[in-house]
Amino acid sequence: MKALNTALLALDELTVQRGEIPLCEGVSLNLAAGSICHLIGANGTGKTTLLMQLAGLLPVLTGETYYRGAVSLPIQPLYVSHQLGIHPNLTVAQNLIFLLNLYGISPSTADIDDALTWVGLQGFETISSSHLSAGQTRRITLARLYLLTPNVTPLWLLDEPFTALDVDMVARMEDRLREFAHEGGAILMTSHQAVGVANQVLDLSDYMV
Repeated sequence: MKALNTALLALDELTVQRGEIPLCEGVSLNLAAGSICHLIGANGTGKTTLLMQLAGLLPVLTGETYYRGAVSLPIQPLYVSHQLGIHPNLTVAQNLIFLLNLYGISPSTADIDDALTWVGLQGFETISSSHLSAGQTRRITLARLYLLTPNVTPLWLLDEPFTALDVDMVARMEDRLREFAHEGGAILMTSHQAVGVANQVLDLSDYMV
């Protein structure tokens, strides 16, 4: 496979499978630092499954995954999914601090304020997360993106990050994704919406069994 040494993430003849059932075979990808790849495909092609495999949550049984030129799953990627991981008994600020602590970051009060303002949750810091709507809860997980850099999480795996966001928040998200890539990060993401900042597309429909 070409350019393995230049890709942050490379997939070589990977099988995407759910349990014992292969969904796609022979999936290949070179994702360089600075790239944003829009992962698309018909329903049932395994877009979420592939992201979960790369996040280490499901096994890769066939094919190779290269990370920074070595045969390896991505090391400490940021994985944002529909399973939000928000604890209802913690406040908004406490949940965000916990999510950042997982990556070795101890944010200041100013960091938390800035991140929550970015996602439109300013003033919610001490509110119990159990009182939030689904869209507001999702914004807590997205607030991490404001503070995480390629030095901490070089690869972002984002599953439908624009879901339940208004137009203004989608625009802020796209600006942040572009900024992260410009700083040397790489992003593999799904979205049912158009992704104007993507410079690469991986269509799993091309690899369906």
